This record gives sequence, structure tokens and C-alpha cells, in this order.
Amino acid sequence: MKKISLALTTAALAFTATTASANCDSGERVVKFSHVTGGTTHPKVVAANNFAERVNEEMNGKLCIEVFPNSTLFGDSKELEALLLGDVQLLAPSLSKFGSYTPKYGVFDLPFIFQDMDHAIRFTQTAEGKDLLTEMDDYAGFVGLGYWMSGMKYFSANKPLMVPSDAEGLKFRVQTSDVAKQMIAAMDASPQAMAFSEVYGALQTGVVDGQENTWSNIYTKKFYEVQDSITETNHQLLAYLFMTSSEFLSSLSDEDRAQFIAIADAVTQEANESVKAKEAANRENILKAGGTINTLSPEQRAEWVETMKPVWKQFESDIGKDLIDAAAGA
Repeated sequence: MKKISLALTTAALAFTATTASANCDSGERVVKFSHVTGGTTHPKVVAANNFAERVNEEMNGKLCIEVFPNSTLFGDSKELEALLLGDVQLLAPSLSKFGSYTPKYGVFDLPFIFQDMDHAIRFTQTAEGKDLLTEMDDYAGFVGLGYWMSGMKYFSANKPLMVPSDAEGLKFRVQTSDVAKQMIAAMDASPQAMAFSEVYGALQTGVVDGQENTWSNIYTKKFYEVQDSITETNHQLLAYLFMTSSEFLSSLSDEDRAQFIAIADAVTQEANESVKAKEAANRENILKAGGTINTLSPEQRAEWVETMKPVWKQFESDIGKDLIDAAAGA
């Protein structure tokens, strides 16, 4: 049985590219899955590997998936272009990356719209959430296969952040999301968009003072090493769009496409069910490794929520009030 091909380092990429096909059987179609996350325990890494294993086993002789993690094939600034060009067939970028294609995915970025991951998962199973999977198909050729939850986000900085005013004047790394930028601005701080692979170095050298992420990202990328502390704000969801191109999907036979999508659905459900336990484990891993976590009092959390309320109203016309209401009320 063939194994997943993992390109582990940039230096090894050329070697991997020439030898990975040896793991695929003759006549199988090679499908490249590129993502930017490293380590072995991150929810995206586990989900990507599980999907590849299942396709390689259940569609043996038809498709062979090779997984390229940790930006070894394409970084997050190039991967969408690579998908359109057919240089890669599968991605799992953050939902925050699609602002230039549609403002509707901004609903996932609204601060404090979801109480927890269970709330977010319920929304993705509604008609409104499912419709968003094909939101970009007509004009960009992107098709969502599912939403991979990674956890709720927490702020870290080079000083403790107990109330929003503690962030005044600081520079925070954010993704290329207008909602995220306005959220940082609401704290009287400065948003700095940059690639995920650059964040550790930017924190270490002081190019930025803080960032926001899940326990898994903070732990696997070692952000806690170069930050004073992390505050358990639980303010925003980080989720990925497990996606492909409509061109790739349409190139499959009806039977193969149905089987491929069925596997994607099953892996997505399994991945999302396991995220909470992984997030809790990585929170403990941060503490064991010497990181510091600040817990908010109810009064402090209420101050955060009140500070972020205007962000919802600011993006209501772009995202759509009905979609915001559907997400909040799921």
C-alpha cells in the first residue's frame, strides 16, 4: 500500500518532487495537497494526512494524494494562484484569505460571533453555511469541500493584555482580512498583514508586538517562546476552507467525484469532532513548555465584547445581515 508523501523541508522539496511519484502506482492520477502548517499534531496536519490516507486506500488505482506541509510546495501568498493554474489540486487556507474574492466569509472573522466551536460547527451545517462552500465557484473556480475547524483564537503580545486598552499602540500580525484589521483597530492597535511562515521571526525581532491564534498554532509554531503571555480571549474562530478547483472536480468521473466528496465529508466530520481535545492538549503543552496564559474575569471579558461590537455593524452591508443573523443564531 502506498504511503503519504510528505515534503518536510524546502531543501528536500526538489528531492521529494522527483521521488514522491514512486509512492504512487503506475496509472494513478497524482493529486497534490499543499498547506502551510507544520508539526505532527496540528488539527490541519492530522486532517490532511487522514484524508490522503483514506483516498489512497479507498481510491487505490485511481487517485494518489501527496501532501506537502509547512509551505514546502507553496506559501500562503501563492497557493490560491497555484490552484487556479493546476499546479496543486487541494488546499486548506484560512477562511480569512478570501476577502478579495468574496466578503461573505468575513462572517467567520467577526469577533465574538460564535460562543465556541460547537456553535461554529452548527452554523456550517445550516443551509447558509453550506451555500458558502460554492460562493466563489462562478467567478474564481474555487469549490469548498468542507470547513476544518482549528479552534478559537487568543491574543498574545509582548505585554499582558487584560483589557483592550492594553493593546493601544501595539502592532499585531493579522491575516489578509478586512474584518481582522478593523478588530485590531478597535483596540487602538495597528494591524500588520503577513504570511504565517513569517510570524515567529517578526515576533522575535519586534517587527510586530503580538498576534492572534489558536492553541495549536501557538504551540506548534512556538509563538509562546517570543511573547510575554497569551490572553484567553476566545474572541474569534480560526477555520480553514478545505478546497479544490471546479476544474479538478469536473475532471473526475461521476462515480469518482461522488466517492471523493464522500471521503471529504467523512474526514471533515471526524476532524471537527476531535479538535476540542487537541486544542485543550496544546493549551497544556504551552504551559508545560513555560508559556504564560492570562485568564479574564467576567468583567474584563465584557469589556472586550463591548469594544468589538461596532465591528459587526461596520461589515453588515458587505457580509449581509441575514448571514450574520444566521451565524449568530445557529
